[in-house]
Amino acid sequence: MSDISQLEQQILGDISAATDETALEAVRVAALGKSGSVSALLKTLGTMTPDERKQQGPLINGLKERVTEALGARREVLKHAALDARLNTETVDVTLPVRESPAEAGRIHPISQVTDELTAIFADMGFAVAEGPDIETDDLNFTKLNIPEGHPAREMHDTFFFNPKPDGSRLLLRTHTSPVQIRTMMSQKPPIRVIIPGRTYRVDSDQTHTPMFHQVEGLVIDKGSHLGHLKWILEEFLKAFFEVDAVKMRFRPSFFPFTEPSLEADIQCRFDKNEVRIGEGDKWLEILGCGMVHPNVLRNCGLDPDEYQGFAWGLGIDRIAMLKYGMPDLRPFFEADMRWLSHYGFRALDLPTLAGGLSS
Repeated sequence: MSDISQLEQQILGDISAATDETALEAVRVAALGKSGSVSALLKTLGTMTPDERKQQGPLINGLKERVTEALGARREVLKHAALDARLNTETVDVTLPVRESPAEAGRIHPISQVTDELTAIFADMGFAVAEGPDIETDDLNFTKLNIPEGHPAREMHDTFFFNPKPDGSRLLLRTHTSPVQIRTMMSQKPPIRVIIPGRTYRVDSDQTHTPMFHQVEGLVIDKGSHLGHLKWILEEFLKAFFEVDAVKMRFRPSFFPFTEPSLEADIQCRFDKNEVRIGEGDKWLEILGCGMVHPNVLRNCGLDPDEYQGFAWGLGIDRIAMLKYGMPDLRPFFEADMRWLSHYGFRALDLPTLAGGLSS
């Protein structure tokens, strides 16, 4: 009994004398570890007679419990002391600005922003959004769009082709979003009113061209659609997108295999130093191509051109983003430079709406 009491006093004294958690852990190991003093007493129980075990067992187990409780209590005291020491030595400069949260620091890429703006404008006119795959067949990308084999327009597209299949056919990276027009006309019955934003690919790279770029096309198929409807839609879109009260447009005859007649649209503008002012001045800037859907395209999609007619248009999302937000070079769009994105990007929660302002 006296030996157990003396051991307890010694261990409790060592616990009280521990000045940090490292020293306290050393005391715990010396007492309760595999070779500790209390553990050694517990091992002697197996060699005792039943009467001795009955007498010594409660004393030794009681010692273990009291040591364990003392260790726990001391550990809490040391933790609080360590925390107080840190608080006394560490300081916070309350004049520093609060670090921005991810939602505030993150930026929406201008391409994503402009795509959302386009969607908001055309949704207000009753247009749905149609999508399709980036990898297309030659038939959907060219043939059904009235661009047969050997047509010179194929050479203008600088197409990325995949390796030929055993049957000689080749898949390709779509050169425009027009294959989605074909997919839509083949899968839906008129009336059709859709816009088609998406990535397109051509072998081209300079200050204003990249091998991968973004387009948005529009398609309307109905029994009574005509060029007057097309002109009104484009004028309303450009006024809403560039956030001006009025725009002047002029249409010039052009050629696209999939439209007849085909037109190119120019918009009135003024060049002010390094900026383009839309809706004012005496200059003209080509903005998009458009036209009435060619009867052959309608036939290829299973529609009767004597019953249905429609119009379509297309423009580059990257290009109108540059015009609206004053970006001089297209290449930084794809360089993932956080400095550029923090300057030209948009706050994640500032969703474009016609009522609240597209780019507010």
